[in-house]
Amino acid sequence: MHVNGVSVTVLSDNRTAYGLEAEHGFALWIETAGHKILFDTGRGEAMLRNAEALGIDLGLADCVVLSHGHYDHTGNVSNVLARAGRARLYLHPDAMQARYSIHDAPKPIGMPAESKTAVRALPDSRRCWVSSPWALAEGVMMTGPVPRITAYEDTGGPFFLDAEGTHADVIPDDLSLWIETRAGLVVCLGCCHAGVVNTLRHSLGLAGESRVVAVIGGMHLLHATEARLERTAEALMEYAIPCVIPCHCTGGAACAYLAERLGSPVQPGYAGMKVSF
Repeated sequence: MHVNGVSVTVLSDNRTAYGLEAEHGFALWIETAGHKILFDTGRGEAMLRNAEALGIDLGLADCVVLSHGHYDHTGNVSNVLARAGRARLYLHPDAMQARYSIHDAPKPIGMPAESKTAVRALPDSRRCWVSSPWALAEGVMMTGPVPRITAYEDTGGPFFLDAEGTHADVIPDDLSLWIETRAGLVVCLGCCHAGVVNTLRHSLGLAGESRVVAVIGGMHLLHATEARLERTAEALMEYAIPCVIPCHCTGGAACAYLAERLGSPVQPGYAGMKVSF
């Protein structure tokens, strides 16, 4: 079923509009006819203050979706669930596990303890474990885990399940969301550790659609090689997407590369940006 009227507002991002706050986090506020969805919850209180400044009442959310279990996407779960007393929470079971990023030294990057406590405290009626494609509402779908098909896309960093770096974390809980409109899919990404091309192909296949009207969110291309950027741009060009809004973990160099290759449809996102379809 097609959704008539969709708006997407960026509440948390590394970049921001004047008067709002930036943070290394990500959150989107999605409104369709009859539904209000918070997609990720940012890292810290900047997301909460931005929502207030924009006149968005998080207490009206009926769905809270976590794209994966990293701290910069799950930082306000407790606060949001306390405000939105009727909202249902959607996340993959693996979003709760401990995880680390290892560069020079191990860094814990999993869901904050307070958020985990809030998730566990929810009654079963308000907590949905998502391990396959899931319909949030008519015309609004979650991808479930995304098949890793492309040879050039990876998780985007040195991610592990232990501080010693002996067990690689492929981030199986990475999920995205799409809304069906008459012009095509509006695809919302968290960090897209499964790869933006994999995610778009999976979403289109599940929807039985060939058109993407917009893709917005993190693409985790910050440390992407030139070869990966080139292959990604080539694949995106095939879809002829009218609106590409890279956010958060995409990286400035990757944003500039995509803008050069894809042309005018690319506009880097920022906290306070609102787009409607």
